[in-house]
Amino acid sequence: MATVRIPTPLRVLTGGEDQVQASGDTVKDVIEALEKNHPGMRERLLDDKGVRRFVNIYVGDEDIRFLDGLATPLKSTDEISIVPAIAGG
Repeated sequence: MATVRIPTPLRVLTGGEDQVQASGDTVKDVIEALEKNHPGMRERLLDDKGVRRFVNIYVGDEDIRFLDGLATPLKSTDEISIVPAIAGG
């Protein structure tokens, strides 16, 4: 079971928890598990093209966009971080 770190804006869906446990063989499986336990999570993370443009998902220190995307395989010891992109100027 992977640990998923939840950013502040999404904690309203997790009852205020900053990290939750979710199982799955891939990042997509974990997102589906999150959706089952915390409805509304999928729509905040994904759109019809995959991961939303302003959301970054990391497995350990690696952005899944540079791995296998939603198909990135997971080990039970992996930590997944959901990080909203922050615009600067």
